[in-house]
Amino acid sequence: MDQLHGYYLEDLEVGMSDSFAKTISEADVYGFAGISGDTNPVHINEEYAQTTMFGQRIAHGMLSGALISTVAGTKLPGPGAIYVDQTLKFKAPLFIGQTARAEIVVTEIDQRRRRVKCDTHVWVGDKQIATGTATFMVDKRPN
Repeated sequence: MDQLHGYYLEDLEVGMSDSFAKTISEADVYGFAGISGDTNPVHINEEYAQTTMFGQRIAHGMLSGALISTVAGTKLPGPGAIYVDQTLKFKAPLFIGQTARAEIVVTEIDQRRRRVKCDTHVWVGDKQIATGTATFMVDKRPN
């Protein structure tokens, strides 16, 4: 793997994994709201959020999902990989100030179709806050 290209299909093995962690700041939440257009008050209005079941503002679920994309695009499979699909189930909220760790684990490799299936997870400490599966298209090594 290098900076301009991640793993080639031939370099991947079932069980390989990698992760990325980030402490979510207030600026991250406001920035994501601005980029996505999702201005749900549970994310950006503290007074409103205090009236919800969470008692405080929560980060966008898709912000935690975007951390999975960070792993895929920068680490495993890495630069050059193309997202084909993603399922995602949110199990718990991500609060401002918490550190989320996204993880990808290779579960299946289809050499013929150049597809790599992975389990995807987001954790805060030892608590899983999101889980799913993803498929990536990965280049074969050039001749």
